[in-house]
Amino acid sequence: MIRSLKTIALLFICYSASAQQVLPLYPDSIPNCEVNLKDTDKPTLTVYLPPADKATGTAVIIFPGGGYGTIVTHTEGTPIAQAFIKEGIAAIVVKYRLPDADKMRDKSMGPLMDAQQAMKMVRSKASTWNIDPAKIGIIGFSAGGHLASSLGTHFQTCYIANKEGANLRPDYMVLVYPVISMKADLTHSGSRTNLLGKEPALEKIQLFSNEEQVTKDTPPTYLTHSGDDSVVKVDNSIAFYKALQKKGVNAELHLFPKGNHGFVLQLPVDEWMQPIFRFIKSQGY
Repeated sequence: MIRSLKTIALLFICYSASAQQVLPLYPDSIPNCEVNLKDTDKPTLTVYLPPADKATGTAVIIFPGGGYGTIVTHTEGTPIAQAFIKEGIAAIVVKYRLPDADKMRDKSMGPLMDAQQAMKMVRSKASTWNIDPAKIGIIGFSAGGHLASSLGTHFQTCYIANKEGANLRPDYMVLVYPVISMKADLTHSGSRTNLLGKEPALEKIQLFSNEEQVTKDTPPTYLTHSGDDSVVKVDNSIAFYKALQKKGVNAELHLFPKGNHGFVLQLPVDEWMQPIFRFIKSQGY
């Protein structure tokens, strides 16, 4: 009987440390949407909360990658969230809409609208989820890094309904082998085509080349990339770091000589994420 109670207690602890709920990103109608979406296509938030006695009040919103053609939550979502909650950081994984001209009036804006809505929703739920609304950051991988850096550089323009005037600025950013630019000589061509189309207008290229959108108010940023990345050029991270430096934004850039794209996923999560945790703590979160 005692052994059974211990087993139940351990199961309860394990469940509490990884408790999750899946919520619709939009409580009512979905903006910039031309069709009735199937449930599998609707944007959602999956919320992971640390145990109350371990919660730091800090949160991170996670944007998995996938080239704007899919979303790889099984590698760049769930395990990342689990690593954050071990550190007492609430983690929210976003299943954002993929750009689709048949479903959206402007497919280029769909993902960014969902990212802004995610930030708005997390801040609105801060007290319920035991989160400090001034300690909410973001992490993005590959094309999810482009989406994260878009949120971090376009927050002053609101693309969603926001009558509450919610603050859409992330408090910090972590970008992992990110797509940053939409310029032809720098971008990941698949991500650019999926987001902007085969022949994008110059103003769209400029708007979503996020190295060109950095200001002094861009959030403190941690970047990591490998020099031999054959999918997303390391120059994306370097260009963004230079832009941050030029504007006086606190930034860290960690480059690895080998590993190619997705290199961190070949390492134990707790190992490669330790510098990220240190960066977040160094910002006071």
